[in-house]
Amino acid sequence: MIRVNQAGEYGASRIYAGQLAVMGDRGPVARAIAGMAVQEERHRAFFDQMMAQRGVRPTVLQPFWDVAGFALGAVTAALGPAAAMACTVAVETEIDKHYAEQLEALGEDDPELSTAIADFQADEVEHRETALASGAESAPAYPVLTGLIRMGCRVAIATAKRI
Repeated sequence: MIRVNQAGEYGASRIYAGQLAVMGDRGPVARAIAGMAVQEERHRAFFDQMMAQRGVRPTVLQPFWDVAGFALGAVTAALGPAAAMACTVAVETEIDKHYAEQLEALGEDDPELSTAIADFQADEVEHRETALASGAESAPAYPVLTGLIRMGCRVAIATAKRI
């Protein structure tokens, strides 16, 4: 769980970095993305620390997440602010589901990890709601775009569990 979550938070950070590289730092959508990016970095830092403390190896796909995350962010931002927000809706929908499954599997076995996951899950839901309020659903081909991104997230999660 720790490896997968760290990889996911790293990927999310790279998506937001790609979006901000294209959008710059001005405008309400860019400011919202920058705020989300700060939270994702906090999440990633927690999992980095937990990996070191518990001797969990990182995924060997980290270089791939670096490039793929940044590219996804840059492409969606290039499509416009609504597409960037649609990307956030898609990613955070899958992460919310993923964290809920982890919390159920953990039960009371690891309170430190459960508490962090529940906290981070709340942030991810907030990101999704912010993206929806920022016009995500007005993105071109919204259902197709979010469907493809969600599928990519599910593949990334499944891959990080194994590699």
